[in-house]
Amino acid sequence: MEKTVSEAIAYRRSVRIYNSDEEISYEKVVDCLKNAVLAPTSSNLQLWEFYHVLDKTTKDSISKACFNQPAAKTAQQLVVVVTRKDLWRKRAKANLSFLEHQFKKEETDNSKKKIALSYYKKLIPSLYTEFLGILGLVKYGIFSTMGLFKPMYRQVRQSDLRIVAHKSAALAAQNFMISMAAIGYDTCPMEGSDTKRIKKILNLPWGAEINMVIGCGIRDSKGVYGPRFRVPFKEVYYKL
Repeated sequence: MEKTVSEAIAYRRSVRIYNSDEEISYEKVVDCLKNAVLAPTSSNLQLWEFYHVLDKTTKDSISKACFNQPAAKTAQQLVVVVTRKDLWRKRAKANLSFLEHQFKKEETDNSKKKIALSYYKKLIPSLYTEFLGILGLVKYGIFSTMGLFKPMYRQVRQSDLRIVAHKSAALAAQNFMISMAAIGYDTCPMEGSDTKRIKKILNLPWGAEINMVIGCGIRDSKGVYGPRFRVPFKEVYYKL
C-alpha cells in the first residue's frame, strides 16, 4: 500500500547500501520521475533533464566518478539530475506556444494575455541573455541602483541564474525521492562526484551541469547509517 506524504517523508532516508537481491521496477522509477517534473520551477522554464542509468557499464563508470561511494556502487539504478540553463530559449518558446494555444481556446482578458506573452518574449530574454558575464554585471548594477528606491529583483548575474536552475532541479529531485519512498523504494542524493567526468560519460554539452546523482534501490539492513538527527525545530522556526 502506498504511503501518505507524511509517511513517505518520515520513511525517506539517505540509504548508503542497497540489497543486491531485491530488484526495483524500471517502470515504477519512471513513474516517480514523472512526478519529479511536476515540481515547481522558476518561471516554469523547467531547465532540467533526468538521466536514468540502468546499463551496468555506464553505472559502474558513474559510480567510479562518485568515488565508488557505496550509495552509488551498490545501487540497482542511478538517476542523474542535470540543469540546462543553456536551454532557456527553447523552454521559453515552449511556454509561449502553450500560452498562445490556451488563449485561443479560452476567453482571456487582453491585458492579462499581453502581460503573460510579454513575460516570455521580453522579460525572460532580458534576464537570461548574456555575454561573457558582462551583461549580468551591468544588469546587476542597474537593478541594484533601482532597488535603492523600490523592491527590485536582483538575481540577474550569470551565477545567480545558475543557482535558480539548481534550486528548481533540487525541488524536482525531492519530488522524485519522496515518490520513491511512497512505494517503498530507497534513494540517496550524492553531491560528492567528479562532475566533469560524469558529463563526459553522459555526453552532455558544455552548458549542462550536474545537480546531483541519486542512487536507487531497496535498503540493506545496514544501509542506513544510524538514527536520523535534526537540530531542534524551535531553533529553525520563527513565528512573526
